[in-house]
Amino acid sequence: MKPSYRLFDVTVASIRPLSPHFTRVTFTGPDLHEWGWFGADQRIKVVLPGDIWRTYTIRAARPAMREVDVDFVSHGLTGPATRWLAAAVVGDALGLIGPDATSGAEPDGYVWRPGDARTLLLAADETAVPAVAVILEGLPADATGHVFLEVPSSGDTLPLHAPAGVQINWLPREELAYGEALVPAVTAWVDAWAAEWAPVEPLEGAEEAPGTENAEGAEYEILWEVPEQAASADLYAWLAGEAGAITGLRRHLVRERGVDRKQVAFMGYWKLGRSEN
Repeated sequence: MKPSYRLFDVTVASIRPLSPHFTRVTFTGPDLHEWGWFGADQRIKVVLPGDIWRTYTIRAARPAMREVDVDFVSHGLTGPATRWLAAAVVGDALGLIGPDATSGAEPDGYVWRPGDARTLLLAADETAVPAVAVILEGLPADATGHVFLEVPSSGDTLPLHAPAGVQINWLPREELAYGEALVPAVTAWVDAWAAEWAPVEPLEGAEEAPGTENAEGAEYEILWEVPEQAASADLYAWLAGEAGAITGLRRHLVRERGVDRKQVAFMGYWKLGRSEN
């Protein structure tokens, strides 16, 4: 059996600015008709020149047309991906490591598994906006929930399509630090929700996951934990973005508001002050 992921050789088909900080790149390649897509927030690797790998989520895929869209976020020339994007032109060659629809292997690389939760909470910074956009587009018409998206500026509020019962809250950061717009807004919503629906005491099994030790033996916080499948519940929370802000929100949900950790998926996509591994 072939692996569920493999390398696809691609070239840049188009580059389209979406806002001051978001740019959509469409890739094309001879084998992209075999590109798969197993979950809404499907992770892939973009292989930049110099064999530098960066993780992104699929924004859209059209296998019949041999096209895949990836939305990039730019913050000046601070990293290899933004430097590549600043100089990229149509025809540039690189690689995508993505799902192979022909593999027959167990699908992997996605997190969104809300089960039959009655209320959805999505909280993210700009690095997870493309994933949120795809999640929203795939929700059933009767879905209900709240979405909080922290972005660099007011010009980065993109048009998103969501069911009528899902409220989208854009939080332009402007001069604030990362998380300073997102954390208080989400915390306030969680507190209001908990006052109406959540128990006063933490639920059974709501304790924090244990820490993990690094090579030096020092304990660090877990930055990524997702339930296999959310149980029937009032709430399913999907949190993604800068690790410090996201772990803080997860801690507030689980420790302070008694939400079962099996109802919370949180992903530290990146950590302030550290480069991606």
